[in-house]
Amino acid sequence: MSKNWFSEKLYSDFKQAFKSTKILFQGRTNFQDIVIFENNKFGRVLALDGVIQTTEADEFCYHEMITHVPMVAHGKAENILIIGGGDGGVLREALKHSIKRATMIELDEGVVRLCEEYMPTLSAGAFKDPRTDLRFMDGIKFVEESKESFDVIIVDSTDPMGPGEVLFTDKFYKDCARRLTDRGILVTQSGVVWMQAEEAKATYQRLIKFFPDADLYVTQVPTYAAGLMALGWGCKDPGPKRTKKKIVRERISQLGLKTRYYNAEVHTSCFALPGYIETLKD
Repeated sequence: MSKNWFSEKLYSDFKQAFKSTKILFQGRTNFQDIVIFENNKFGRVLALDGVIQTTEADEFCYHEMITHVPMVAHGKAENILIIGGGDGGVLREALKHSIKRATMIELDEGVVRLCEEYMPTLSAGAFKDPRTDLRFMDGIKFVEESKESFDVIIVDSTDPMGPGEVLFTDKFYKDCARRLTDRGILVTQSGVVWMQAEEAKATYQRLIKFFPDADLYVTQVPTYAAGLMALGWGCKDPGPKRTKKKIVRERISQLGLKTRYYNAEVHTSCFALPGYIETLKD
């Protein structure tokens, strides 16, 4: 923080800054530096190791898309696994579905506790839901050693640096595939493509090694400057991604989903990629 401005330290040749009207918390967990501050446009803002993670104002653009696209496409997900996601946004959205259990594996308990205290609207009580199984441990170790099976796995990680770096490896993707049921779906955070094209490309190349149906889809999050964000998709069955718009709309209606970004039209169009992203799959 400098002169009431937070300058993000993600790219070497591009910078964005957020004006801070009030610092709510600044310190360090057992794993990373954390700052939570207020901004007039974005509300409360969470930054880890100098990189903006989420804001109150536009978090729905990310959390709805990384969660509802695989969950609605699957249609019958009962047991899901969330790797990361310490702010609670993915868990909040997942619990809007008719699931039996949401297992959440988060390395850094400090992030969860601080977000509960300073950004409670993100989790909206999700950590206290009886269907939530929250475990503070290494996600790499969990998918490697666990014998549990899941219908959907959502990897809500930081960028491939610091604690999140180990979640961007072939072995991790392979272990995730082993933990999925026959129609299981893996979705991963894959970066803002204009700035992180190699990250998105590497995600896709890993997915095609372990999933018959591998792809990328996109969302747009104002906080993540410089364009569209990619989400990696891996499924053991080509059927879920091909779910017709009519069926998607029916499933949304049956769930009574109240969303601000995600809808049936967005669901069926988000796999249509701009040329500069589509070419990364060549």
